[in-house]
Amino acid sequence: MPVVGVAIYPYFHRIGNMKSETVIAALFALAQDSRLAAFRLLVKRGPEGYTPGELAEKLAIPSPTLSFHLKELIRSGLISSRRDGRFLYYSVNFSAMQDIIGFLTEKCCSLADVYCEPGCSAATEPKKRRA
Repeated sequence: MPVVGVAIYPYFHRIGNMKSETVIAALFALAQDSRLAAFRLLVKRGPEGYTPGELAEKLAIPSPTLSFHLKELIRSGLISSRRDGRFLYYSVNFSAMQDIIGFLTEKCCSLADVYCEPGCSAATEPKKRRA
């Protein structure tokens, strides 16, 4: 099955290679209520995705408006589309999502003087203060 919407931003499989511009574009795309709602719904749905009609119905968004928002999410690289017969399905690009989360938390607490909260895994052991 061919991929219909190719994102303009490349996907990065190594967090260290991800550029700030890519993360900014993704966060910008999510900084709108309808796009954030669509993205979260697609995350819940998983790789199977939804058709535009299903998304429009579940989100109560007019189809032309939804089409605009889906285009922005595709441009950011957060979602992709695929054609299955005559149907078009949108789903989350989970590797891009994980790369962005990894980029944002990559050096969590690396400059902290004390250990971080349990949810954060520091890249290095925190510095010890001189007495």
